[in-house]
Amino acid sequence: MTLLALGINHRTASVDVREQVAFTPAQLQNALEQLRGLPQISEAAVLSTCNRTELYCVTDAAGERAVLEWLSRFHNLSIDELTRCAYHYLDNDAARHLMRVAVGLDSMVLGEPQILGQLKDAYQQARQMQGLGGELERLFQHTFAVAKQVRTETGIGKNPVSIAYAAVSMASRIFDDFSRARALLIGAGETIELVARHLHEAGVRELTVANRTRERAELVSAKLGGKAITLPEIPAALEEADIVISSTASPLPILGKGMVESALKKRRHRPVFMVDIAVPRDIESEVGELADVFLYTVDDLEEVIEENMRYRQVAADQAESLIEHGVGSWQHEKRIRNGGELIRDYRQHGENLRDQSRDQALERLARGEDPAKVIERLAHQLANRLMHEPTQAIRDAASQEHHELLDAAPRLLLPVKPAFEKTAPKANRQKDNTPA
Repeated sequence: MTLLALGINHRTASVDVREQVAFTPAQLQNALEQLRGLPQISEAAVLSTCNRTELYCVTDAAGERAVLEWLSRFHNLSIDELTRCAYHYLDNDAARHLMRVAVGLDSMVLGEPQILGQLKDAYQQARQMQGLGGELERLFQHTFAVAKQVRTETGIGKNPVSIAYAAVSMASRIFDDFSRARALLIGAGETIELVARHLHEAGVRELTVANRTRERAELVSAKLGGKAITLPEIPAALEEADIVISSTASPLPILGKGMVESALKKRRHRPVFMVDIAVPRDIESEVGELADVFLYTVDDLEEVIEENMRYRQVAADQAESLIEHGVGSWQHEKRIRNGGELIRDYRQHGENLRDQSRDQALERLARGEDPAKVIERLAHQLANRLMHEPTQAIRDAASQEHHELLDAAPRLLLPVKPAFEKTAPKANRQKDNTPA
């Protein structure tokens, strides 16, 4: 059987195609049942996110084409279009790909941690739906162990590479204790929502979200126990804010120099950290000229992100080395398992031949045949049955010049002589007549 990883991702397919190939939670159970029901498939798991859809299967030689055709039918998508953007990996390459996905080396954002959680969810879903057998079960467990090692030893996820996280990271350079800081966030889009979550996780407990509509601001602030205000209420909130981060789609600045200067007077010149993520700007550039204001723009954040990406790339190189070691150890364990299975099958074959010969001998004894002749026949018959298939295999290997098989045959079929037979002194060795 073959391990197969087949899928599409952000590098190989457009958003439109990724959306068509993605599995919704409602589809997943039916999809796994259908996939597992294909005659070529013995185990299956499905990973589906906004950036990738991947199928991990244990299959026979014809399984890759069968899986591709099934995926095409399930999503009513042209198989030619799917083939153009799909990739596939087999055996060791499939295991390596899964491990790279797990640690974020194949992600849009290098080293992002969310994919590992999504992969664990996919594993649990496949397990609950009985899609996993011994092969995929062991592979996923091994992958999770490698991912943990990479996260622990390389620090691949320590340096922030998102705009939201970089903004919070820069704020930490000014505020030693976030629990005492008050934050004003302007806007209520995805970026501000991420900023709010990062600030909350960093220890900020007083969050105010300002937006054009209070309802939208409440959707962001309520999750974190914050306060929602509208844009006209910003001047009063600005007087209390130690951290101001803005990201709106406004065509004109929301914070002017005069508004900030007025707030600073009432703050008695306590410093304010400001980040303007918006393009065009939400905060007038002249605000940065004011004393006690630390103003950063999206360009400043991108410099931080580029620097952190360099750190992550170093960690990624270390991660690749750990993954190669992980693939090697998985392959080694698989070889040991395969050897054990071969031994079990071979012993079972021998026991079956033994039982057949024994039963036939007992029947002859029951008919009153000479016991000595029965035993002689049993020994001859059993030896012939045990040697027939290996003998035929050696003849075939010799005629087809399969030298590797012929070289291995003596080690597998002939008894190894004890070491002492090679080193024991000859019995008739002459005595040493050298004078003492």
